[in-house]
Amino acid sequence: MTSMDQFAVSLPDGTALFGGRGRGGSLQRMLVPVSTPGDSAAALALAARACTAVGGMLRVVHVRVFFPPVRGCGPFYPESSAQATAVIEEALTGVWPLGVKASGIVIDAERSRRARAITAAARDWGAGVIVLTRRSRPAVSRLLLGSVADQVMRRAACPVLVVRPGELA
Repeated sequence: MTSMDQFAVSLPDGTALFGGRGRGGSLQRMLVPVSTPGDSAAALALAARACTAVGGMLRVVHVRVFFPPVRGCGPFYPESSAQATAVIEEALTGVWPLGVKASGIVIDAERSRRARAITAAARDWGAGVIVLTRRSRPAVSRLLLGSVADQVMRRAACPVLVVRPGELA
């Protein structure tokens, strides 16, 4: 690359990642939303390798969804706080042995506001890049219902790297 505002990082396996300064993203602070360890494995693996290559930090975020309260009841959480914490712990124990400086948080958000919660977490932490996995879904379903990955790409103030499941894992 010729511009000093951008740089390329090649990982030891030959994977090239791009970052930048100013308007572009920095690979020094990468945020990875994890839903289940299996679904997020490709994004987590790529981010961990990038952080190892550049000496960056990784933040793992799990959004614990809830359904809005109905009359006379509180919000319904299909996942307990212990289950949500276990998702973060499993992701972190997968990257710490690689020497990655990583931390994790659980965020509660209404199901329809998952993307908003992810982008807010990225903004609050100062993430340079969001790395996430786009789950395989039929195009018609994604067109009609949208996807969290699409919403994150539209809302994020930093670059978003989308990885297919099983890719690079």
